[in-house]
Amino acid sequence: MSQSIEITSSNFQSEVAESEVPVLLDMWAAWCGPCRMVSPIVEELAGDYAGRIKVGKLDVDAEPGIAQAFGVQSIPTIVLIKDGQVVAQAIGARPKAQLAQALRLDEFAPAAA
Repeated sequence: MSQSIEITSSNFQSEVAESEVPVLLDMWAAWCGPCRMVSPIVEELAGDYAGRIKVGKLDVDAEPGIAQAFGVQSIPTIVLIKDGQVVAQAIGARPKAQLAQALRLDEFAPAAA
């Protein structure tokens, strides 16, 4: 089951810009091979960090205005947005550990027991 939310121009403001929790936003396109490679990793991260971050997926072909606002020139582009601001970014497909590190997700890991 998908743990991510489809982000569109109609829900961007409420789901991303005004989110109470940080948002991991995966900007992708259906024709993009690296996007298809990274998609299951993004879904794993959604499960791993459930309750601590929100994961959204934005189809850049369907929502070019939002992608342009983020300056997306290459996909997949994955950004971490906190309090409406981009705080980390990763471009291209990467293994899960490298992606989590690039996006500084260790800040949201549960405390060690």
